[in-house]
Amino acid sequence: MSRAPKAEARHAADSHDLIRVHGARENNLRDVSVELPKRRLTVFTGVSGSGKSSLVFSTIAAESQRMINETYSAFVQGFMPTQSRPDVDVLDGLTTAIIVDQQRMGSDPRSTVGTATDANAMLRILFSRLGDPHIGPPAAFSFNTASVSGSGSFTVERGAATKAEKATYTRTGGMCVRCEGRGSVSDIDLAELYDDTKSLNEDPFTIPAYTGDGWTVRVIRDSGFFDPDKPIAEFTKKEMHDFLYKEPVKVKIQGVNLTYEGLIPKIQKSMLSKDRESMQAHIRAFVDRAVTFTTCPECDGTRLSAGARSSKIKGVSIADACSMQISDLAEWVGGLEEPSVAPLLATLRHTLDSFVEIGLGYLSLERPSGTLSGGEAQRVKMIRHLGSSLTDVTYVFDEPTTGLHPHDIQRMNNLLLLLRDKGNTVLVVEHKPETIVIADHIVDLGPGAGSAGGTVCFEGTVEGLRASDTVTGRHFDDRAALKETLRAPTGALEIRGADKHNLRDVDVDIPLGVLCVLTGVAGSGKSSLVHGSMPRDAGVVTVDQTPIRGSRRSNPATYTGLLEPVRKAFAKANGVKPALFSANSEGACPTCNGAGVVYTDLGVMAGVSTTCEECEGKRFQTSVLEYTFGGRDISQVLAMSVAEAREFFAAGEAKLPAAHAILTRLDDVGLGYLKVGQPLTTLSGGERQRLKLATHMGEKGGVYVLDEPTTGLHLADVEQLLTLLDRLVDSGKSVIVIEHHQAVMAHADWIIDLGPGAGHDGGQVVFEGTPAELVAKRSTLTGEHLAAYVGA
Repeated sequence: MSRAPKAEARHAADSHDLIRVHGARENNLRDVSVELPKRRLTVFTGVSGSGKSSLVFSTIAAESQRMINETYSAFVQGFMPTQSRPDVDVLDGLTTAIIVDQQRMGSDPRSTVGTATDANAMLRILFSRLGDPHIGPPAAFSFNTASVSGSGSFTVERGAATKAEKATYTRTGGMCVRCEGRGSVSDIDLAELYDDTKSLNEDPFTIPAYTGDGWTVRVIRDSGFFDPDKPIAEFTKKEMHDFLYKEPVKVKIQGVNLTYEGLIPKIQKSMLSKDRESMQAHIRAFVDRAVTFTTCPECDGTRLSAGARSSKIKGVSIADACSMQISDLAEWVGGLEEPSVAPLLATLRHTLDSFVEIGLGYLSLERPSGTLSGGEAQRVKMIRHLGSSLTDVTYVFDEPTTGLHPHDIQRMNNLLLLLRDKGNTVLVVEHKPETIVIADHIVDLGPGAGSAGGTVCFEGTVEGLRASDTVTGRHFDDRAALKETLRAPTGALEIRGADKHNLRDVDVDIPLGVLCVLTGVAGSGKSSLVHGSMPRDAGVVTVDQTPIRGSRRSNPATYTGLLEPVRKAFAKANGVKPALFSANSEGACPTCNGAGVVYTDLGVMAGVSTTCEECEGKRFQTSVLEYTFGGRDISQVLAMSVAEAREFFAAGEAKLPAAHAILTRLDDVGLGYLKVGQPLTTLSGGERQRLKLATHMGEKGGVYVLDEPTTGLHLADVEQLLTLLDRLVDSGKSVIVIEHHQAVMAHADWIIDLGPGAGHDGGQVVFEGTPAELVAKRSTLTGEHLAAYVGA
């Protein structure tokens, strides 16, 4: 009788199947302990601000990256960002973490989709090898490389003899000389820069930061090139040239050596060299008012020199290739067969196919990377990981379905499963039920947000989550019903002949006085229609997805302008200067300079921050804290939550209507739990967007345009958002929402659906009408998905 072979004992190396986290306390986490299975897809859910990002990004991914950095030599570490160890007791079983987040890609005007993904670099090599006529190396096709030439002589010493040798140097670049590789030239309206009836002494400038007593104006006024009492309109031709266009020259003003430069080049360097999206709001408003950007007439917007555009492969220049839709470019590259560059063609083909696979085939390589939405930027970053042969790494995603139409979510799910099935651990922070459903393991954080969150409410499978009594479990199968009573429009915003990007001469009337939702697959032309084709005089207030910029000294009080009335009220009540009540000004604690913490630089190791002993983290001088308003000092006011502060400033001796109005708006958008003085750097993506929305709600304007306001919002928070949108419309505003979330579509009074596809397959209005009509017709992709969602 033969015996069955004995089962082999499990190898010790195969026993490490878990990532163990014990006692995590980053930000608002409260001693969180979880065990995450490796080589599985784990989804983290919970309301916005519950601690998902703190656990996934600030603890697990941050520690993985820190430990990898520590494997390099001390010399190399000196050039890398130093990271401190997360506040956690045990982190076990970590693997290399690759973070694919929603940070906007560089907003440099010269950064494009092609340069960000290396597709341009491969195209440049291709054209330098196969292009006819041959014009030079790959740099000759780069719009970031200028052509340079020079000649001269240099002396060579050999033994006792010296010999002069001549040399010439040339480098052929592909940059267009006129626009310097930007693709557009700017034309400045002088009437928006200054009032020419005034003299320099009469503060004539209407440019931000050009105030009467500032150094900028003083250099112009005291440069000696003009009479400061003479109205600008009476300047001679030479004075006008010096005023507007003079090259930089050194001048001495009150014993200080300074540089004087003409107004136009000064504005071009200080303001126009930046991308519009990265400007501060008031500078952006000035640039929009004073500057018109027109396509460069020399290169026709291609950014490339005539030489680079003249070299072609099969009748196509590199400029033509970059302007093609990527799905078309992939086909064109697929048709090229040249053994000498076969490996290059294979890699380029794979990169371009990845774009199509991930749902970005509608982009073109020339598209500026600063114009991509958060979701598009994240998917562009994914491209370099799709063909990677790395396995057993941890991929960390931050809401990968952001900006995706329900039709595209299935494709994203397949990509996440593909990465998992290659043997990787995939960690995803997500709110969409369509993605939560495919998880092998779920961690639900909460129960609330901010200080009310930070604990694990549920850990297990999708079925377990549905049956659990957590906020996510209760709302998991929520489906908004179609609205029964619809508002009647009070007018219409007429858009005629819109042709920006892929729009095909679109004529549409956007109804006013109602909640209007603009939808369609990603890349169908929604943003182009709203942001690029709106009449300038429509009084539109836009709340887009650009991230809030702010250091750890910025907080909701400084960002919303709340601190201004509060400081003035404290100053008035105590008869002192308002500057004393700012931690960034005179009232700051001298030891920590108002930061509340003291940083100790430990060289190569990560610096350590400790609470300041002098002010105990309150950020103010002790003498300032003796002044009170309504029985509280300034640090106590900043430590209040929004809801507490709203009550505090509502009535009694602390009544302050200006502050109360701002706090009410913050509470309305669901941020009542935030501390008024909490640093902006600790806020989640969803919280930042709502903070932005609350700020814009105070602006005067009849039409609000919201770009995907459900980004980063939990299912339970979407309900609150809909209530807020209703309140805005009922107060007489017109609200236009660009949105993919079916609950928002179902709640709309009017829907405009763009499509039918993306890129050149889109750009048309495929449906206009009520949500009920869209569901009944099911004539578009959106109609089909909305019908399935409402169960029609």
